[in-house]
Amino acid sequence: MKGRNRRKQKRRTGLILTAFMVLSICGIVTYKQQELNLVEAKADQKIEQLNTQIEAEKKTEEDIEEKKAYVQTKKFIEEMAREKFGLVYKDEIIFKSEE
Repeated sequence: MKGRNRRKQKRRTGLILTAFMVLSICGIVTYKQQELNLVEAKADQKIEQLNTQIEAEKKTEEDIEEKKAYVQTKKFIEEMAREKFGLVYKDEIIFKSEE
C-alpha cells in the first residue's frame, strides 16, 4: 500500500509541477504578446508620422519646383532688376514720392 500511495503522490506532484510550468509559460507568452502589441502600436504611430512628413516634403518639393520654374522666367528677372538694382526701361517714367 505504501508503494501505491507514493506513486500517486509522485504522480500528483508531477501533474502539479507540469500544470505550474504550463501556466507559467502561458503567462510569459501573454506578457510578451502585450509588449509586442505595444511596440507595434508605437511603430504604427511612427509610420503615420513619417507618412505625414513625406507628404509635407512632397509639397515642399512641388513648391520648390514651381519657384525654380518662376525664377527662370523673364518676369522674375525684370522684378529682381527693378527691386534690387533700380533698373528701368529707357522709355519708362519714374515717379518718386517726397517722403
